[in-house]
Amino acid sequence: MRTDSVRAVSEEEKSDRAAWNHSLTLHRGLLALRVLAEHPDGLSVSELAAALDTHRAGTYRLLGPLIEQRLVHRTDGGRHVLGAGLVELASRVQPRLQEVAVLHLRELADELGTTTALTLRDEDEAVVAAVVQPRNTDVHVTYRAGVRHLIDQAASGIAILAGNPPQPGERAAITEARARGWSVSRSELLKGLTGVGAPIRSGPASEASISAVWIEPRDSEAAGKRLAAVADQISAELRS
Repeated sequence: MRTDSVRAVSEEEKSDRAAWNHSLTLHRGLLALRVLAEHPDGLSVSELAAALDTHRAGTYRLLGPLIEQRLVHRTDGGRHVLGAGLVELASRVQPRLQEVAVLHLRELADELGTTTALTLRDEDEAVVAAVVQPRNTDVHVTYRAGVRHLIDQAASGIAILAGNPPQPGERAAITEARARGWSVSRSELLKGLTGVGAPIRSGPASEASISAVWIEPRDSEAAGKRLAAVADQISAELRS
């Protein structure tokens, strides 16, 4: 009886140890993707191993499944970059929200003559999910989807937080945006850049916003009010 009890505990410990090893491997694999995202020119196995603080053999084992699933691509030069499989996965993140928002962002970009964007909350960060450039201007701001910044920075992040209940110690810009219905920021992420944003309220909490950015002089209030109206329209369509 005692022997069986000891054996059962031993098997349970082995199971726990195996689960922990799998979790650790998954964590390192996800970390590898983040590291590669910061190096668009790619990394060799040795460079990636150094960045992950692990050995080459372990890095090879991490890369195998990622390459197989097309999340990582090995170039002819032996460097590793993010693969097309990630683009396919990203296109399925909140597809309804992106589908509805991008249609409105296209019209808004042409109407205002500014670059517009959809931004999503990712814990303490804001990540740009879609960018639409105006088709009727010679000069405008350009940036890519995937850009990240702290959630309480820039008009897009401030707008997301403004769409939620007040929090102790929040920035005055967030409080003001909540009362106004739209946010504004100037030279926060890039000198000379002005942006306005408005939260999308498709549920009990705001997890997304739309924004417009420009460099040349412009009426921020008029743009902000127009953006807030479009955000409300998007929110209504998502709830219907």
